[in-house]
Amino acid sequence: MAAAASPPPVAALEQLSRTKMFGGHNLRFRHHSAMLGCPMTFSLFIPPSPATNLPVLYWLSGLTCNDENFITKSGAQRAAAAHGIALVAPDTSPRGLNIEGEADSWDFGVEFGLVSRECVVYQYNIYADDFFFDITIWIVKTSGAGFYLNATNEKWKNWRMYDYIVTELPKVLSDNFEQLNTSQASIFGHSMGGHGALTIYLKNIDKYKSVSAFSPVVNPINCPWGQKAFSNYLGPTKSDWEEYDATCLIKKCNRISTPILIDQGEDDKFLAEQLLPRNFKEACKAVGAPLTLRMQPGYDHSYFFIGTFVDDHIAHHSQFLKSD
Repeated sequence: MAAAASPPPVAALEQLSRTKMFGGHNLRFRHHSAMLGCPMTFSLFIPPSPATNLPVLYWLSGLTCNDENFITKSGAQRAAAAHGIALVAPDTSPRGLNIEGEADSWDFGVEFGLVSRECVVYQYNIYADDFFFDITIWIVKTSGAGFYLNATNEKWKNWRMYDYIVTELPKVLSDNFEQLNTSQASIFGHSMGGHGALTIYLKNIDKYKSVSAFSPVVNPINCPWGQKAFSNYLGPTKSDWEEYDATCLIKKCNRISTPILIDQGEDDKFLAEQLLPRNFKEACKAVGAPLTLRMQPGYDHSYFFIGTFVDDHIAHHSQFLKSD
């Protein structure tokens, strides 16, 4: 498989926020990405100890998300602090490039979300039953459907989230945070981010110690989300799509010895049409790849589900991050 591009020179970091949590700190930064050609943000949790040689666990978020969702909603910092692991949550795609067609739908390119540098504000003054209400509605435009690939369609040439995650972001971290050991890294994610975590791991087994996912899109060439994204980013050639499909990639792997952990809610409304975990399970079985697929009764696709089981995932990664 083709190697990721060499990382470009690292730009200066702008710190956006800092909050203390479980003895450690949540930090948020912005930097200019030479790889993507735009400013990018990432969130970082640094535990209180150890002071040096901290292993890194990357989290990749899903559609409609940015770098803040996991940090603010999952509660993962408690377990990360206990295990002495740094959490890194990058943004999900390039932003502010204003590509024609990027805002046409919520599951491709640019969709409507909660946090962005671009927004439209509507303000209303309402009187009712002698009460005055001043209501502000924020319509916020965000790009969150990068699918963690390198686009080959010229129109989407800046959508190179695969290279950003694999090469540029680790260099940003190692050049700016001497307490991090980016050579001791694992990766996990949710939905589209679960797809990203699995494919990045399977294409870079020597770079990551372990992988896990919540509700991942494991067979995107056979689901509407993936077909829409891949046809636009990668063009019509299906063999190109397979390079970013975990079910296809696992069939080519004969070196998987570390168990893959996946949690999937049985009440997830996207389960049957978009996520297709049984396809990945069958592919793993065919090649003898160790997979723990936990179907969780009653759980959906939300962060309530992630928060319930995230401690298990961090414990899973800890045993491999600290095995050397």
